[in-house]
Amino acid sequence: MRSVPKWVLVSSACAPAVLIIGWMVAAALQGPAYDPAAQTISVLAAPGGSGYWVMTGAFIALGTCHLLTAWGLRPAAAPGRVALAAGGVSALVVALVPAPSSGGSLSHGSVAVIGFTVLAAWPVLAVRTGDSVPWALRPLPSLGATAVMAVGAAWFLFELHLHGVAGVAERAVTTLQSVWPFVVVLSCLRHAARATPPG
Repeated sequence: MRSVPKWVLVSSACAPAVLIIGWMVAAALQGPAYDPAAQTISVLAAPGGSGYWVMTGAFIALGTCHLLTAWGLRPAAAPGRVALAAGGVSALVVALVPAPSSGGSLSHGSVAVIGFTVLAAWPVLAVRTGDSVPWALRPLPSLGATAVMAVGAAWFLFELHLHGVAGVAERAVTTLQSVWPFVVVLSCLRHAARATPPG
């Protein structure tokens, strides 16, 4: 089993941090006109908004973190690493193709759907089998992570269609999708530490 460089712990830990801090700061700059329960994160990155530059920067940082993590997460199966990297590229494209302040757009929405899909699929695509595989890359935890992310994405689309609490649903699923790479990296590093003989 190939080892994970320790710097991947930084890139994977920074992903949820920059995302959450980004939407909190951008929402604060946007003021009371923005409803975080009902409105999406993409609204914060719409050109002309008070905090658009913060959310745009957060999307760019998130995409970069995912790309770096995918590069360094060598114990994961190649299809999973490619899917995680594709999620990083999607985050970068979301920053480059923002939703207009007047509402959604087909191009932005399409990129967002691709991002949700590949980030939900990457855990199960990264699966390895065998006794020497870290816990978070085994079939059952990986399938569970993908299932929860898929349900979260479906919930978000449902709330978006009903004009309900789409903001809450989106934040829940994007938080999970940004945290899971960190969980996998921790699992790999802990597994490697246990496998290394003392001395």
